[in-house]
Amino acid sequence: MLLCDIGNTSYHFLDDTKEYKEDAKNFDPATIKEKVFYICVNPQAKSLLQNLVNWIDIAAFIDKTPYYTTMGIDRIVACEYIQEGIVLDAGSAITVDLVKEGVFQGGFIYPGIRAMQACYTNISSALAYPFNFELDLGKMPKNSTDAISYGYIKTLKGEVDALAHEVYLTGGDARKFAKIFPNAVVDERLLFKSMQKIIKKAKLC
Repeated sequence: MLLCDIGNTSYHFLDDTKEYKEDAKNFDPATIKEKVFYICVNPQAKSLLQNLVNWIDIAAFIDKTPYYTTMGIDRIVACEYIQEGIVLDAGSAITVDLVKEGVFQGGFIYPGIRAMQACYTNISSALAYPFNFELDLGKMPKNSTDAISYGYIKTLKGEVDALAHEVYLTGGDARKFAKIFPNAVVDERLLFKSMQKIIKKAKLC
């Protein structure tokens, strides 16, 4: 089964157990002849796929009534995987969504690591530091690296902790955030697993 999560920068494939990515600007999906089950948040890519019968958009097989109309399909699919908890998807943006008894309760969007680093750099080149995910959040910082890290990390951690539910971490930066959520479940393939669950439920293969 070939699965694909299409974002703004890449086509992220899972072929059985092998993962790989193709650049969204240069990849031609018509080159793939086998059946592909996909989700897509990229409008340009979606238009390319409309006439490719072997590319199947699984968004059509999800009941979206519990979600708001402008919510990204990637967030919806992630929420469909769990019955209870918080899904924190750490990618180019960080999305935090709460599910209780299988029902979406709401969520929020936070800047991703590179986006927030760019914000600091735009303020001043003197703030161009990497984030320290191992800092002690119980102490006020006394150096620049920890000062910007504290402002970014503690705010997010406080909001997530206040929801008081088990945290599921996924996305490209999941391992970094595992340092501040040590009890979280880290599953970088959560989205693909949810796609498989939806495909099985809809009896698509």
